[in-house]
Amino acid sequence: MPLIGGGHPTLAAGAAGFCLLAICAHLVSIAIAARRCRRRRLPVACPHDAPPVTLVRPVCGIDNFAEETLGSTFRLDYPRYEIIFCVARADDPAVKLVQRLIAAHPAVPARLLVGDDRPSGNPKLNNVVKGWDAARHDWIILADSNVLMPPDYVQRLLGRWRADTGLVCSVPIGSKPENFWAELECAFLNTYEARWEYCADALGFGFAQGKTMLWRRDIVEGGGGIRALGAELAEDAAATKLVRAAGLKVQLVDSPFEQPLGHRSAREVWLRQLRWARLRRITFPLMFVPELFVGCAFPALAAILLAALHGVGVASAIAAMLLLWFGAELALARAAGWHVSVRLPLAFLLRDLVLPALWVAAWIGSDFTWRGTAMTPRPREAELAQAELTCDTENVSVCASAE
Repeated sequence: MPLIGGGHPTLAAGAAGFCLLAICAHLVSIAIAARRCRRRRLPVACPHDAPPVTLVRPVCGIDNFAEETLGSTFRLDYPRYEIIFCVARADDPAVKLVQRLIAAHPAVPARLLVGDDRPSGNPKLNNVVKGWDAARHDWIILADSNVLMPPDYVQRLLGRWRADTGLVCSVPIGSKPENFWAELECAFLNTYEARWEYCADALGFGFAQGKTMLWRRDIVEGGGGIRALGAELAEDAAATKLVRAAGLKVQLVDSPFEQPLGHRSAREVWLRQLRWARLRRITFPLMFVPELFVGCAFPALAAILLAALHGVGVASAIAAMLLLWFGAELALARAAGWHVSVRLPLAFLLRDLVLPALWVAAWIGSDFTWRGTAMTPRPREAELAQAELTCDTENVSVCASAE
């Protein structure tokens, strides 16, 4: 018998209100992301007045699909661009691959710069500084080595630039998973993290993403130069603050770019998500607090409570809610052309069960692992000492340049 007017009306009303609010927020966020990320039918044409662009790609070790992702840099449908690959050491295993790609595409201006600059405690930023300094053009794209660039990559980035723009980025979209844990990473990257990034962008306070960053040189120089991005442990957090301090906005590109995943382990996925969660908590704590409630765990508990109070079958209630919740995410993935499989709903469920534990872990520590490198937020002087960190070339998956 329904108890809404009887034993627990306040509790039932509160649970119903929370559940309804969570479902509405979930569906609205999916609608926003679907509109921005819908599958493209035709490539973006290159404008006649396209400015020359420099692409800086830090490399370190051999990532999954490295030849495909780095090779895509040479196949851009853009008239005037140069490529600068950056590596810390001449004996890095990525050097031979980059040299072979450069030799195979003599018509594309490309260079490989070798040097172990250490202006900060961020190994990736240290690697790209020399590329930034050597760039011939005023439009500069910093792109991780595991980003797969479509032919219209540059014009899609430039197409998002507005008068009030200080930076254009792309969130990473996981593709080509080769096991379940890589599917779990797709569940985190695509219909969860990318979705909420687009919601923030729609509200006018987008956050930088270090995977792909399109800069105009004068904006960075006005904020202290490329080395100023070492003010935070994560260069994308520092980039967000630099842009906002200039009174400008971070924009996200429509239809974001892929990051092919390959094989992942459960530990790799957990450590990567924990690193990102702790960085968000450290750099934007007030924005991090609500993350506890964005998954389905708490709405599902509210649905279970409602079912119990109203004498409805708990299993039926929770099944109906999860079908709506994850069915909407699958619809987003299909509309955007992202990875979809029969295992993906299970990955969605595991992700949302993990989210509360991830949130708690982000608050009880500040240390994190950056692709095999232990890092700790610390004063600036100690950060410079932390720059002794180097890539572990014996394990090709340990590479600070890619993430």
